[in-house]
Amino acid sequence: MALLGSTVAREVGLRLLLCPLGSNNIVIRTACCSVGIVLPVYSTFKAIERKDQNEEQRWLLYWAAYGSFSLVEVFADKLISWSPLYYHLKFAFLVWLQFPSSGGARHLYMCYLRPFFLRHQARIDQVVGSAYGEMVKLMSSHQAEIQAARTLFTTIMASANQILRGEVTSVQPQSQNVVEGQRRIISDSGSDLDD
Repeated sequence: MALLGSTVAREVGLRLLLCPLGSNNIVIRTACCSVGIVLPVYSTFKAIERKDQNEEQRWLLYWAAYGSFSLVEVFADKLISWSPLYYHLKFAFLVWLQFPSSGGARHLYMCYLRPFFLRHQARIDQVVGSAYGEMVKLMSSHQAEIQAARTLFTTIMASANQILRGEVTSVQPQSQNVVEGQRRIISDSGSDLDD
C-alpha cells in the first residue's frame, strides 16, 4: 500500500512539474530555485567542509555558469519568459549544468566563458576596478547612514532572535482609569466646596 501511495504522489508531482500550462506555474519555478540554488549551495558547503578540491572546482564551475546564465536571464527575461515552456527549459538547463556525467558547467565554462573572459580580461578588469573605486567612494561618503542601517538591522535581528526563543514577554496594556500625578481626595464633608 505504501508503494502505491509513493507511486501516485511521484506521478502527481511529476505531472505538476511538467505541466506546461500557465506561465505562473509555482511548482516549476520552485523547482528551478531548488535545483538552481538550494541544492548547489548545500553541495558547495559539503565540498568546502570535506576539503575535496575536485568537488570545489566542480561547484566553482557551476557557479560561474549559473552566474553568467543569471546575468543573461536578467536582460532576456522579458523576451523569452512569455514562452509556456520557458521554466521547463530553464529547469532542464540547470539540471544539465549540475550532472557530473553531462559536464554541463565545465563545457559551458571551457567553451564559452573562459575564452570570452580571456579575450576581454583587460577591459573587464578596468570596468571592475572603476566600479570598485566608485563603491568605495560611495561607502566612505555615507558612513553615518551605513552605521545607522547596521544598528537598525542588528536591533531587528536581536528582537527576532528573542521572539523565536520565546524570551519576549507580552506587554500588558495600562489601565485606562489611571491618572498620573497626585490624586486629590474630596471628602464628603464638602469643606472644599465652602465659600
